[in-house]
This record gives sequence, structure tokens and C-alpha cells, in this order.
Amino acid sequence: MDAPIGVFDSGIGGLTVLREIMRQLPNENTIYFGDTARVPYGSKSKKTVLKYSRQIVRFLLTKKVKAIVVACNTASALALEEINKEIHIPIIGVVEPGVLMAAEMTETNNIGIIGTSSTIKSGMYNEFLRKVKPEITVVSKACPLFVPLVEEGLWDDRITEDIAARYLCEMKEYDIDALVLGCTHYPLIKRLIGREIGERVKLVNPAYATTQKLKELLEHKNLCNQKNEKPVHDYYVSDGPEKFVTFADGVLPFTVSETKVIDIESY
Repeated sequence: MDAPIGVFDSGIGGLTVLREIMRQLPNENTIYFGDTARVPYGSKSKKTVLKYSRQIVRFLLTKKVKAIVVACNTASALALEEINKEIHIPIIGVVEPGVLMAAEMTETNNIGIIGTSSTIKSGMYNEFLRKVKPEITVVSKACPLFVPLVEEGLWDDRITEDIAARYLCEMKEYDIDALVLGCTHYPLIKRLIGREIGERVKLVNPAYATTQKLKELLEHKNLCNQKNEKPVHDYYVSDGPEKFVTFADGVLPFTVSETKVIDIESY
């Protein structure tokens, strides 16, 4: 089935999820929407996040997508369950796959989670982890400066190293053996985080885990694209296409030639 996969995020961080989809499912066509006019979602109420997510899903459905990936931690936690009841196509988020991978990887049952201030404050990863494996001890740390550093392109810079050292020094005091990168921006500085936290700690990239789940889902429902044609990737934002293109060209394996701006409020 050559219908596209829809991917959406509150901004540009979800491009790391799209990148994994392009790598692991190279035949698939995709449509990405970044809600750059209304980012961030983390400071919004559940009611607002649900409203925004419904609008985006309605837009993606007009593009005849066969599945939707919610490449946003906040929307995955606050809107996914409701929207799943409302649409007829498969929809998955980034929180649960990352949690399941971390629970499988840990041997000490001590797991670290890093994310934005809103993600950590919400306790979404802690809650999911304890549902999956109640005996797990969770150590959380907000790393708010990672996002602007990543968006500035300082992926392997001394400044980012210094900030990582400050954020992660506390994490080293606990006997964690798995660390969840609980923000879609963080995989872009995975190597730097790995150097700082130490090789004994396995890094869990929810973008990778989510794509693995998507692949299984498409195979199970016989939705894989069997056509041996060059895939088509379309990009939409609610504002600031120039910044999006600059960032996307540094993340994705393909050059982004065009990004369209749409009025998402009309959906």
C-alpha cells in the first residue's frame, strides 16, 4: 500500500523520528507536519494539546495517510489515547515504545530519564515505566538547554559538553544502566550524552523504538509499501518554513526542497 505515513510534532524535534522511519522503512512515503506556530506543547493544558492534535490528525487524514506517528512526547501522553478511539487508521506515539525498550534493556531496574522541564514535571515516562515494570526505580532530570543548543546546531560543541556534564553529574550517582532520551531533539546529541554518562549505561532512543513498533504494525496489518519506486516525502509547518528547512537539511538523509505553510486552525 503506497499511501503515506503521517508524522507530526509540536515543532522540529520530531524530524529525528522521521529520520528513523526513512532509515528503517526506506520504501515508505511520508508526510511530516511541524506545528511551529504553536510550539511548545509542554506548557499547554491537556484540553489544548488534544485540540491541536485533533486538528493535525484531521489535516493528515485529508492526505489519505495509512498510519500516524505522534512524534511528540506531550501529545503522545495527553492526546494519543483519545484520538486512537476516534480514527480508523493505526496511530502510535513515542512514549510507550521507549518505555518498553528501556524496561527490556535494564538489568539493575534503575532507569534514568532526561527530557524537557515539562516532560519531566509531567511524570509521563515514570508513570508508563511503573505500569510496565513496577519494581523499576526511575531517576529523572530536566535538561532544558539541550533543545536550544541542538536547534543552534551545537551538536558536538564544547558548550554542549559543559552543559551535559552539569546535567548528568547527578545521574552518575545512581546505579542506572539505561537512560531514556525523553525528547525528540536529544538523539542528535546521543554520542555526546553517551560519552558523558559512560559506556556502561545504554541509551534508549524512543525514535528508534517507535519506528520498530511502526514497522511491526505495518507488517501485521499488511500495509507495507511494496512498490519499488522512489519514495515521496512532503513537509508542512504552521509557521517559519525557512528555519524548518535549515534544520531539516542537517537532520534528514534527503534534501528538503520545499516546505508548505498551512493554516492548521482551519482543520
